[in-house]
Amino acid sequence: MSHILAIDQGTTSSRALLFDAQRQVVAMAQQEFTQHLPRSGWVEHDPEEIWQTTVATCRQALEQSGIAFGDIAGIGITNQRETTLVWDRATGEPIHHAIVWQDRRTAETCKRLKEEGHEPMVSERTGLLLDPYFSGTKIAWLLDHVEGARARAERGELCFGTVDSFLIWRLTGGTVHATDATNASRTLLYNIRENRWDEELCALIGVPAAMLPQVRDCAADFGTTSPEILGAALPILGVAGDQQAATIGQACFVPGMMKATYGTGCFALLNTGEHFVPSSNRLLTTIAYRLGGTTTYALEGSIFIAGAVVQWLRDGLGIISHASQTQALAETADPEQAIYLVPAFTGLGAPWWDADARGAIFGLTRNTGPAEFARAALESVGYQTRDLQQAMHGDWQAKSEPVLHVDGGMTASDWTMQFLADITGAVVDRPTITETTALGAAWLAGHHAGAWPDVAGFSKDWRLDRRFTREMESSEADHRYQGWQDAVRRTLSEA
Repeated sequence: MSHILAIDQGTTSSRALLFDAQRQVVAMAQQEFTQHLPRSGWVEHDPEEIWQTTVATCRQALEQSGIAFGDIAGIGITNQRETTLVWDRATGEPIHHAIVWQDRRTAETCKRLKEEGHEPMVSERTGLLLDPYFSGTKIAWLLDHVEGARARAERGELCFGTVDSFLIWRLTGGTVHATDATNASRTLLYNIRENRWDEELCALIGVPAAMLPQVRDCAADFGTTSPEILGAALPILGVAGDQQAATIGQACFVPGMMKATYGTGCFALLNTGEHFVPSSNRLLTTIAYRLGGTTTYALEGSIFIAGAVVQWLRDGLGIISHASQTQALAETADPEQAIYLVPAFTGLGAPWWDADARGAIFGLTRNTGPAEFARAALESVGYQTRDLQQAMHGDWQAKSEPVLHVDGGMTASDWTMQFLADITGAVVDRPTITETTALGAAWLAGHHAGAWPDVAGFSKDWRLDRRFTREMESSEADHRYQGWQDAVRRTLSEA
């Protein structure tokens, strides 16, 4: 019983991966699902489509592998964080589409709360800023805009959950309403210093405490699947939000270690150990993981648009037909053109936190074409990472490892990773196993089951695929970065 089924429920697709005892992927299935964009700045998902694609990919991966159910020790779940679902406690039926983490519809609510002076207290307790990115104001919006929802919630008839909670509820046949500490820490409602739901925050934002799930360690018992769903009753033993799961999958267990995951967005986490480190640079303080009742914290910087900018090149502009074409196109770009693409399609994340900013392109000439657009798109990811890097170094005074551990779909592009090393000056390490998010969730479950090694043993398994070091002169990198900073300043809503 050493195989682990990992569910990786992401922003644009649901995936299931089966790992063996050597932490190798033996089967994988993936299905994309619909992005609903009802208004500018609004992003929704159909909860039933999330559920259906999750179950379908699990069944596909299990069938592909040929592994007997008796050889599976358990399930680990990792998920897109902050995405908000509310469903009927009796029937399990969602009351509305899920409101996705990228959604900005509650910007005015957050602005009002800031103007009323609540942000210092919120940050002190949650480590977060008042921004529509997080779940709390999304819950309140649903209660206020779905007829009868608030009264039902106050009567205890509705459940709130991030995607992990919704999947746990469905997988266990409605017997378990739970989440883990990392997902709870992204709601604006959870006191991460005291590890509890905060009644004062719930009252401030307007969320009845009766809706909230039980919070457990990342490696814990989250119930057992109903046999008819996957073909057997399998224990759910590990849960973590996707960025924290990637931190675990990269074996960033030592304070000072930093990872960056490049998926739809980019999220960098710096392990700060058992110390809650408040940010002076508008980063987030978050729970990296909680194991055995001990909380490990991290500084986090969030970039809303990373891989999604490549999707925009494909689906919005139509200049590529497949994401893999972007690198080849960028390599042919005119080096004399200084094009800056600020992909603030849904606002800007850290360290700017400007919900009203919108995307812009600077430096266009008559000779600017698809190649220059592609290069600017890829470069925007490196520039935004440097923004986060500088903010983190400003907050974390202890010694940091001078290495950036990277993972996610965009890391397959050597060109992008080389530019990342050039513009940040960091050593960029790409692991042999790039499925670090799913691997982190799998390790939580495997470790809790007693089938996989402990922290020290798992860390020894980490293997380097390729290391990227700076090839660009630092003066050139600084000059280019100054151009980026100027472009961002022109994009800010109050510029």
